[in-house]
Amino acid sequence: MLPPEHKILFFVFALIAGAFGLWGFYRLSLRIRRGAPATEPRWNNLPERLGYALRTSLTQERTFRRRPWVSVLHAFIFYGFTYYLLVNVVDGLEGYFHFNITSESPLGAVYNVLADILSFLVLVGVIALVIRRLFLPSKRDFKFSEKTLLHPLLKRNFILRDSLIVSAFITFHVGSRVLGQGAKMALEGGDPFQPFSTFVGNTLFGGLSEQAQQGWRIFGYWGALGSVLAFLAYFPFSKHIHIFMAPLKYTVRRPVPTGVIPPMKGLEEAMEAEEPKLGVQKLEDLEWPRLLDAYACIQCNRCQDVCPANATGKALSPAALEINKRMELNVIAAHPSPFTLRPAPFESGASTAHPLLEFAINEESVWACTTCGACMQVCPVQDEQMLDIIDIRRHQVMVAGEFPPQLQTAFRGMERASNPWGISRDKRMEWAEGLRVPTIDENPEPDVLYWVGCAASYDPGAQKVARSFVQLLDKAGVSYAVLGKKEACTGDSARRSGNEFLFQSLAQENVETLNTVRPGLIVSTCPHCMNAIGNEYKQLGGDYRVIHHTEYLETLVTAGKLPMAQLQDSVTYHDPCYLGRHNGVYDAPRTLITRMAGEVLELERARENSFCCGAGGAQFWKEEEEGRERLSDNRFREIQARLDAAKEGKVVAVGCPFCKSMLNSTPEKAKRDDIVVRDVAELMLESVQRATGEWMAPTAAPGSTLEESPIPTVPITAQPVARSGETPGAGADPDVLGRTSAEVINAQPGSPTANAGTQPEPQDTLPSPVTSSSADSSPRKAWKPKGGTDDVAQSAATAQPGEAPARKAWKPKSSGDDVSAAPGEDVSSQAPTREAAAPPRQAWKPKAANDDVSPAPATPEPRNEARSDAKSPAVPARKAWKPRAEAQAGEARPESTPVLASPAAEATPAPAEREKWSPKGAAAQPAAGESAPQPGAAPVAEPAPTPQPGERKKWAPRAASSAAPAEAPVPPVEAMPVAPVTPPTPGERPRWQPKAKVETSVSAQPVAEAAPASQNEPAASEPVTQEAGTRKKWVPKKKD
Repeated sequence: MLPPEHKILFFVFALIAGAFGLWGFYRLSLRIRRGAPATEPRWNNLPERLGYALRTSLTQERTFRRRPWVSVLHAFIFYGFTYYLLVNVVDGLEGYFHFNITSESPLGAVYNVLADILSFLVLVGVIALVIRRLFLPSKRDFKFSEKTLLHPLLKRNFILRDSLIVSAFITFHVGSRVLGQGAKMALEGGDPFQPFSTFVGNTLFGGLSEQAQQGWRIFGYWGALGSVLAFLAYFPFSKHIHIFMAPLKYTVRRPVPTGVIPPMKGLEEAMEAEEPKLGVQKLEDLEWPRLLDAYACIQCNRCQDVCPANATGKALSPAALEINKRMELNVIAAHPSPFTLRPAPFESGASTAHPLLEFAINEESVWACTTCGACMQVCPVQDEQMLDIIDIRRHQVMVAGEFPPQLQTAFRGMERASNPWGISRDKRMEWAEGLRVPTIDENPEPDVLYWVGCAASYDPGAQKVARSFVQLLDKAGVSYAVLGKKEACTGDSARRSGNEFLFQSLAQENVETLNTVRPGLIVSTCPHCMNAIGNEYKQLGGDYRVIHHTEYLETLVTAGKLPMAQLQDSVTYHDPCYLGRHNGVYDAPRTLITRMAGEVLELERARENSFCCGAGGAQFWKEEEEGRERLSDNRFREIQARLDAAKEGKVVAVGCPFCKSMLNSTPEKAKRDDIVVRDVAELMLESVQRATGEWMAPTAAPGSTLEESPIPTVPITAQPVARSGETPGAGADPDVLGRTSAEVINAQPGSPTANAGTQPEPQDTLPSPVTSSSADSSPRKAWKPKGGTDDVAQSAATAQPGEAPARKAWKPKSSGDDVSAAPGEDVSSQAPTREAAAPPRQAWKPKAANDDVSPAPATPEPRNEARSDAKSPAVPARKAWKPRAEAQAGEARPESTPVLASPAAEATPAPAEREKWSPKGAAAQPAAGESAPQPGAAPVAEPAPTPQPGERKKWAPRAASSAAPAEAPVPPVEAMPVAPVTPPTPGERPRWQPKAKVETSVSAQPVAEAAPASQNEPAASEPVTQEAGTRKKWVPKKKD
């Protein structure tokens, strides 16, 4: 018990310190409440939320996910400090009343032994963590990249100073209590249930007088309890505040998967305002739980450790984002005098002076995020760093108009053709050529609605996955259907790039379609589509059951509907972020792989610790930000090291079309023909075909390989899409973005011309197939893979690929690189420098009319694909082909623009020899031994006037006239001359830069000659100039 004067002094001190502490916590609540209202419920189901917060806090389960030994030391401090809440109350009562808990009772013995042991463990944990931070090599965990934006307080080592203050407080607080309790043990003769305190008392105070021992006991009282009261005023500004904020953050956690982006309400009204306020620009624009994140953050940098962008040398650091927010909140809350008893201006409603891009995160970091969710998954207190970045992107896209220019092409494609490739919607079913794939009109009540997705509709690598999956459904006797042309892009890339207006427009269209169809079960081969439809469409009134195709295939195998044979391949599995981390699907793909693979090799970074391929967050449609290496290179290097131990064929199994494309596009993959990237559905189709005796190993055509196209390409020529109020075909260009088919291929993200020096040599595009007027009612032509092979599903063990095209080693971008071409710019002439010449193209020879049409392009052959059982119908003979007129002397022209396929004529003459292909830029000459067609061989239309150099010939629809002969060939269209563009330096990639001061005008390629999409959009015929290095402002297309 304290002496009377000490009781009075301590009581006064407690009142003053408590008042300052409560005032500090009140001001802290004002700062958090300055955030915007949450768009999602945060206080519903309160008993369940409180139970989760209590369980998660006491078990420390999220802390133990990484750094186990550090987590043990942290647990010592957490459990000790938590128990000290009770100990401090008991010690306070002992100082004022005759109140003493002895070990004579069982309850007292338990209390004393826990207090004694936890006091010792707290001191051990604090001392060990201080040594680790200051002296051990692990202090690199608390370092940031030189490119990362840091708050001025961080640059002055505020974190280290704060950590030392907190450590000193805990040590003094617990140490004082141990000294006081030791003096008590020396006075009372010791206690076997308090061994640590008894040892301290006997060692330090055993030989002292009783008065001295009583003095040390009073010192322990003041030191232990007084330090807590004195620290209360500093608590709201220190990192130790997380001990209170973390349980609160658990309580208000989001009740949805991490991959779900919060909605934006009142979007159309905000877009029409004079000063639209969309997304996040300043601290007060963040939702209040996101301001709470800054105070809940324990500054452990675990989110930075797992960030794929940070691991590959990018400027992004999720930890720096949260810590910078905390530092700025402390700065704007500071008063010149600590005794000022009024809130700071920000706490009273004043706006902050600086936007987030000036102190929290820089623009380069904003666009480096892949939205993989690793930071949110590993955070011990469930902070939402990724959502901050998405909200900042929303402001940059919809208000500031500042975003990477490559995204403009994807936006236009989604706006006009309902897919980011910008290919006509009429081509959406051509992936199913030769297969009987029913549409929803043909099968209105299917058991399964297969959502194909944009990738499987237009990308050759993903098309093989879709074909394999529907063949598996056929073999299992499943009643299914696809939406066909009714299907539109889910808007996943638009939302994650910040274009919320475009996302909601696409999503609303799909919701209306699906609500009309009313599917019982939707299955998707794309995790991004699965996440958007199953989780995010609920925000717009669409509640559907959506699963991944591996989950559905697992149910078919379990039900015994698909027999499986053992393959000889050694398989490792790459977990897609939007399938595993965001939606928790880990076991279904592994179950299938285990049942059919000869050997299963698990990667080191697997399941929830999987490393992103680099395609998420709309990164697939833009150039990566500056760093040491590409994310896909980092991931493939790990895969390569793991498969080097394989005994048989080496296969990387994936469950996402974008992961497949990214892993196939790495330079290291081009050097490793023995490693094959295949979807689980492709592997499973081969296993089923082997089990049923239908498997036939394909053979490669001469001069081709079975390697899959390593970049996202478009195997068809885009058709014009009429805009609102426009007659189809009137004044439209070959595709919705005003590009030729060659430009459609070359403009793809990661293509040779878009990313010169980083991708393999450009490949020739497939000729446009002749389609029937009704793709859903007439039998489709037998689909055949590129390279001239009939069977495209092949195991890695039996594949004998040819030599892969030469690739250039990727190098990191430097500050002096040229800015990549803006969307719409003519990039067809930007041929990359090649290390090895492309193989010569064989002269074309006509086939007989009863031969199957299966062109063999020069693109690399797909390694593995399911074989189609459909037979090709008889194809009429080709029309006579006339070479174009010789080029003018001394004039270099690019290759001719492919002509759109015209309706098949009723009668066609016998095929003639086709001109041999000549390199780009050379004048067109007849092939050796071939003469020009003689007059009278076939009626020829009058030649069109030759356009002047630099002048583009205006396209006009073909007049329907009965007088015109049906067999007249279509005159070739002259390609528009393109000004030569200096190719970039070999081995370097063009990179995006913020606004540059150098004013270099870049002319954008004009779009189709039609009315502008909106009043703010320039007419299609007007060239658009753009300052080099600047981002184009996106203007949403308004509905008529």
